[in-house]
Amino acid sequence: MEKRQELYAGKAKSVFTTDDPDLMVLEFRDDTSAFDGKKMEQLDRKGMVNNKFNAFIMQKLADAGIPTHFVKLVSDNESVVKRLEMMPVECVVRNIAAGSLVRRLGVEEGMELTPPTFELFLKNDALGDPMVNESLVETFGWAKPDQLARAKELTFKVNEVLKKMFADAGMLLVDYKLEFGIFNGEVVLGDEFSPDGCRVWDKETREKMDKDRFRQGLGGVIEAYEEVGRRLGIQF
Repeated sequence: MEKRQELYAGKAKSVFTTDDPDLMVLEFRDDTSAFDGKKMEQLDRKGMVNNKFNAFIMQKLADAGIPTHFVKLVSDNESVVKRLEMMPVECVVRNIAAGSLVRRLGVEEGMELTPPTFELFLKNDALGDPMVNESLVETFGWAKPDQLARAKELTFKVNEVLKKMFADAGMLLVDYKLEFGIFNGEVVLGDEFSPDGCRVWDKETREKMDKDRFRQGLGGVIEAYEEVGRRLGIQF
């Protein structure tokens, strides 16, 4: 398979076409951003860590029957993925109150959420990724109702798999975001799952082990990512 032209460059990843119209190369860069790109830095090893972390998680989800776009690792910071027609919404599940939920509702950080919450956000940096609802998604054609229902179903199935996996490794999966797309008519998990897009706390100390370390200037960002991976059994 031949890697060809750059199709898209996001804040932390680049996407390249290949000689196969159904496959792309996803490159994880060392770039790190927060607050819709207002804070940006390069962190050594980040691309490699997130690429291998994502590959591990995507394989675990596939083993659990969740369709994903991941095909294979091809280098330390590159993976081959299926080319999806992406839905421009993020699906967010929260198991514990943190981040924007705390700011919006004034609830206490660390509150266990039973049942977990499900939220939708429009992928639009210029608008600050606003929260939307299922009615808006249907009205504006961002996804068909059956596609959105399937994405929601898969988002909670991911929670069943990963919440236990993280708990067994001594960690709390606080919240996470997922993105989905369509491949040959099927709703498929796309983008990535890494500490960039989820919150993870140590189960005993509640120490933050995710991108909040970057957002809040706590330091040790990549070391924390690697510790999360090590506990899950990932080899970097």
